[in-house]
Amino acid sequence: MDVQFTKINNRRYLGNKYKLLPFITGVIKANCFDFDVFTDIFAGTGAVSSAFTNKQLNTNDILFSNYISNTAWFSPEDYDTSKLVKLICDYNSLEEYDENYMTQYFSDTYFSRQVCSKIGHIRQDIENRKNVNDINNREYAILITSLLYAMDRIANTCGHYDAYRKNIDLSNQVLEMRMLSAQKGLNKNNRCYNEDSNELAKNIKSGLVYLDPPYNSRQYCDAYHLVENVARWQKPEVFGVARKMDRSALKSDYCTRSAPKAFNDLISNLDAQYILVSYNNMENKGNDRSNARISDKEILDSLNTRGDVLIFTEDYKAFTTGKSDRSDNQERLFLCKCR
Repeated sequence: MDVQFTKINNRRYLGNKYKLLPFITGVIKANCFDFDVFTDIFAGTGAVSSAFTNKQLNTNDILFSNYISNTAWFSPEDYDTSKLVKLICDYNSLEEYDENYMTQYFSDTYFSRQVCSKIGHIRQDIENRKNVNDINNREYAILITSLLYAMDRIANTCGHYDAYRKNIDLSNQVLEMRMLSAQKGLNKNNRCYNEDSNELAKNIKSGLVYLDPPYNSRQYCDAYHLVENVARWQKPEVFGVARKMDRSALKSDYCTRSAPKAFNDLISNLDAQYILVSYNNMENKGNDRSNARISDKEILDSLNTRGDVLIFTEDYKAFTTGKSDRSDNQERLFLCKCR
């Protein structure tokens, strides 16, 4: 059975920190000692957590699509590689397609009608197998994540789903799922959460908490609504040119003027030895939508209530929506050693 394998970093995602891992891990190694639990409370696709699989991991994200991906990569549950490879082979070899939710709402937008039909057929089959206990929770997560990665590779977008490119020939799109190179035998106490970060902060204890909140007004549920839709598979009605579902429950305060208040509340409730905050220097550099929602002063005012703070910087050009092309971007790490 000929199936390719894929790694965690093979997904385009706003704010992905995979290229910054040497910077982040270097700061932690040099300054943070004797901690056993690493918590990534805005985990996104799990890039930073992937560097700490030797620890007990807590990952969290409000998007179910990210939660399911983190479950695929970091759950301690075992999975049957040969079973999943066979299923992925079967999915890739599908030649007969049906009309389904995806063809009804998304044909010839981000994907061709044929690819939409295949996505819908595969996603429903994964759901059916889970419902009859043919696959366990981690196998379910791996198959959905494989499908999401396959969609990401060929989507008619610039890497997010705020809009699709019109008048594009989609006839050559080929959906090819790949098996995840997901570790087995991870810490049995690893936990993946799909909660509001501020609520979760009240209920967990950690050695080191890494915070990478949204930086500006662009809501992740807007940029990744289609990925979220397929991951949840609740088949809601969609609307507008971009075919977006209702996302009101997924909006983040960190993308609004309430961000400083939300951040301060989060910091005050964390039970940790170390708090490490990743935030760029776009406070007043981009257009209004790109400007950071929390100022350096507000970050420091909150962290200083918990302990002593060190700041580290690294030049970095992040993957963005393309509307703020700055050459002097810096990623900063604010490290608080809690009292």
